[in-house]
Amino acid sequence: IKELVKKSDADKGDKTVKDLIWLLFDTALLVSGFPLDEPNTFAGRLHRMIKLGLSIDDDGEEEEAIPALEESGESAEASKMEEVD
Repeated sequence: IKELVKKSDADKGDKTVKDLIWLLFDTALLVSGFPLDEPNTFAGRLHRMIKLGLSIDDDGEEEEAIPALEESGESAEASKMEEVD
């Protein structure tokens, strides 16, 4: 918390610091059993932090198409069972 305060004081407009502060707050709400008012905003912040951690630039380039996962025999059977239910 102290480091976040230092970083926030150093640059009031740093979106990453704001995202981290909001993520801490929202996570505390979730852990305490409260629902989030805006879960899509929470997910967006989480995605930005993951991109930052993985050093993925968000410069407008098209993303590569992700190939579909092949189902293993066991998970394919589970899917068939779910269809029956």
